[in-house]
Amino acid sequence: MTHEQQGGREQGRGPGRRALIGAAALGAGVTVLGGAGTAAAAERATSHGSSHGSSHGSVPVHPLPVPTVVGHRGASGYRPEHTLGSYQLALDLGADVIEQDVVPTKDGHLVCRHEPEIGGTTDVADHPEFADRRTTKTLDGVATTGWFTEDFTLAELKTLRAVERLPAQRQHNTVYNGHWEVPTFEEVLRWADEQGRRRGKAVWLHVETKHPTYFRGIGLGLEERLAKLLRRYGRDKRDSPLFLQSFEPGSIQRLGALGLRNPKVVLLDAATTRPYDFVAAGDPRTVADLVTPAGLKWIAGFAQGIGPTLNLIIPRDAAGKLGTPTTLVRDAHKAGLILHPYTMRNENSFLPADFRVGTDPNAYGDAFGAFKVYFEQGIDGIFSDNCDTALLARADFVGRK
Repeated sequence: MTHEQQGGREQGRGPGRRALIGAAALGAGVTVLGGAGTAAAAERATSHGSSHGSSHGSVPVHPLPVPTVVGHRGASGYRPEHTLGSYQLALDLGADVIEQDVVPTKDGHLVCRHEPEIGGTTDVADHPEFADRRTTKTLDGVATTGWFTEDFTLAELKTLRAVERLPAQRQHNTVYNGHWEVPTFEEVLRWADEQGRRRGKAVWLHVETKHPTYFRGIGLGLEERLAKLLRRYGRDKRDSPLFLQSFEPGSIQRLGALGLRNPKVVLLDAATTRPYDFVAAGDPRTVADLVTPAGLKWIAGFAQGIGPTLNLIIPRDAAGKLGTPTTLVRDAHKAGLILHPYTMRNENSFLPADFRVGTDPNAYGDAFGAFKVYFEQGIDGIFSDNCDTALLARADFVGRK
């Protein structure tokens, strides 16, 4: 997830009236996770699911607390992102769902990196044997210079080690530089299965296809590779503990056409942007078009949720302060869609100006205050780099209901 435009479970207390959803996998054969009003959300989902013409009725699914806390790239506020160390810490802290971004290697393996360019997230620059791999490519219309996963075999990539992506802002994370390698997505699936067996509870994942049009164009299509792995590990079913997500609606549609019955989420960037598959196909629609009632109805024809940037829910003014909330939450729920917006981070530099504390941009601000405002909008979940903060904020919010 780009997630760049934004700036353990509760112990000894009940989940509260909004916290658990005994939702159902309905007509579309997907997990439905309610938001503002579980019964109403389930009713909306029933209506939406019937449009898919499936013969499947309601079946029990794993309940998730609401608002659901998604560990953004693991616990990336505390460990280098997309490492088994980051994923494990997120799970240990109590995240409900843990996110992976997948990109391919030269020999077709899926690995977990936020972007195919790995100069900022690995020690590749310190490997003289790979100096000649540094190049400039056009990635979704943007010239990008660095080292790219698709130019490395998996064996070569495994000689690298992960490093902190934001060392200036998260200097404390740099102590872990070099500790973990780049994980394959298959390794993450194995890890999740093993952790689920140990804990007696399924580990939920939130998996994003990164730049799918770009990779399909160079012969490394993501969706088929992802579908093959999910089938191999039994995570392709309507009640599987796994979300699928992409900034390209066409990738979500392709995953559905491949028979993956998981709940699917269309990610939405700033209002003026266009999904890159729209750009490639000459589709003039922008995100602003997709967040209208008509656009949300279109999304609901093949997905079960949206993952909007938080600014689409509450815009910021020129000073960086929160303005008037939009109608997106209400409109999405009316269309039968859940909302998992992104991304909450604790540092001042990422928070709305209303919640910054002091003048140090890297110091923590009033993240709890910001969480409260976003939760009050009726969102169904949230991506956070600091899932422990998000969980405490949810406990406070649910406890007040």
